[in-house]
Amino acid sequence: MGESRTELLAWLNDLLQTRYTKVEQAGTGGAYCQIFDSIYGDVPMSKVKFDAKLEYEFINNFKILQNALKKHKVDKNVPVDRLIKCKLQDNLEFMQWVKRYWEQNYPGGEYDALGRRKGTVPTVASSTRTTTTTTSSSPGSVVSSSVGGGRASSTNRKATKTPASRSGSRGGGGRTSVLDNHSASMIIDLNKQITELKLAVDGLEKERDFYFGKLREIEIEVQENLEQIEVATAENEQPPEEHEAYAILRNIQNILYSTEDGFEVPPEEEEDILAGTTQQAPGRAEREEEQLLHHQPAVNALEYDDETF
Repeated sequence: MGESRTELLAWLNDLLQTRYTKVEQAGTGGAYCQIFDSIYGDVPMSKVKFDAKLEYEFINNFKILQNALKKHKVDKNVPVDRLIKCKLQDNLEFMQWVKRYWEQNYPGGEYDALGRRKGTVPTVASSTRTTTTTTSSSPGSVVSSSVGGGRASSTNRKATKTPASRSGSRGGGGRTSVLDNHSASMIIDLNKQITELKLAVDGLEKERDFYFGKLREIEIEVQENLEQIEVATAENEQPPEEHEAYAILRNIQNILYSTEDGFEVPPEEEEDILAGTTQQAPGRAEREEEQLLHHQPAVNALEYDDETF
């Protein structure tokens, strides 16, 4: 049996000088990187993002962790795709293994965790975001935020000394104050959610552009090689299908141009794409225009590859 969540959190916070409240918060990858840095002292902590909020940032951290494991020949499969979801069971099992490995290999002595990460405080809001939002919008939180607040309650008590305030409380002024405080709290929470969604959208747009650029490079490279094969076989009066690389390139091209059932490129989007190709190099512009008129790479069909980063 491995250590419990409480034991793991106590050990983790004591070693790294952090304030984690849940094991699954380690799914951002920063904590795992620093645990191995406490053992070997050579993990590039300046590249680890302890304030990571998006999945592609989590993946960058686990990439650093995998490089450290590979460097020290640690034979352990890191389930990155599950850990970055910040689920309890996956991170609990992996943290138990990390704890056992640390106990067997830690060289002893003091470890300056804050100094190694230059005082950066790990972000834990991402794994507790749902709990915080739910609590702030529950009826109990309305009472605690408006009635339980020291300044607000003391102000209301002072206000009851005047006739105007007494008449106001009889007329429901207290309820109005509670509702106003609740509305303000909800507005703050909604603004936070909007900011987080904007960050998530920005990250997804970067990933989309990244993968589309890769597909575009592959498409052009395949087309150029096919044309070279066709020219070479034509000079030798041979069919291009006899070339050993022709079938492979054709298969790659078919995959790039495949689409889901019912998918059609909107006319406006097609015009924008064709307009963009006029800025390409003169030797490729005509070929790319012909390709884009009939086919589009299936970018949406790609699976996420954490090794790309």
